Amino acid sequence: MTPFGDRMRRLRADHGVTLKDMAEAIGVSSAYLSALEHGKRGRPGWHLIQRILNYFNIIWDDAEEVVRLARISHPRITIDTSGLAPKATELAN
Repeated sequence: MTPFGDRMRRLRADHGVTLKDMAEAIGVSSAYLSALEHGKRGRPGWHLIQRILNYFNIIWDDAEEVVRLARISHPRITIDTSGLAPKATELAN
């Protein structure tokens, strides 16, 4: 799960919203929203983030935090081991 996905799951739980209801309201499939929460999809786009912020009526500092979490929540991390020992590449892989 990504930091963004964790935040979305907590927001849904705090508001008593099901995955299906939220997905319907913001215009995505529940399968996509589930994959986004579990880190099986890439970062959400700006427009989707805005729909989520509007859906939960998130503003100001809280909105900035959600945007920050989305920005750092790419499910695949790349580590550049060029110039390092072969053991470093082995460890990274």
